[in-house]
Amino acid sequence: MALEKLRKQFLLKKFQKELSLTPETRTPNSKQIHSVAILTTLELFEEIDIAELIHYNIKSIRSVQVYYFKAFRKSDAKDFKHFTEKDIDWSGKVKDVSLESFIDNPFDLLIGYFDVHNLYLEYCALKSKATFKIGFANVNDKLYDLVVSEDPKNIDSFIEVIKKYLELLHKIE
Repeated sequence: MALEKLRKQFLLKKFQKELSLTPETRTPNSKQIHSVAILTTLELFEEIDIAELIHYNIKSIRSVQVYYFKAFRKSDAKDFKHFTEKDIDWSGKVKDVSLESFIDNPFDLLIGYFDVHNLYLEYCALKSKATFKIGFANVNDKLYDLVVSEDPKNIDSFIEVIKKYLELLHKIE
């Protein structure tokens, strides 16, 4: 248990260092959004089918991929839609090939669909190569280009807000 705490402290330092190196403002591009990546928790993934709702409500979206975080248990089978704390080592290196592929994929939009601090989800959002990032206001504003102050359980309102802003930014039609 002490080793896990130490590993998390090292990763937190790495995260804070990389976050401090990110520019205060990112230059938005005018690229249309067609591919969406969603980072979320197991609980929200099981409760809300966000991928289907995003795909249904924003017509220009061609593909939606969801990757969720869940706590590691030896009895769980490995799945290519989730990752655990064991998939990122103490130095911030991603050990899981599918997670690394997800992070390195240049999605048009990344949605950080979690409203509680989670070092592993925040680290993946930071490392993501997505060109535009949206997340919740009470997590970490520096990770995202657009932050939404909404309850994640209120998915319809969340989608309406992001749809409105994406239309204003000419990222969707």
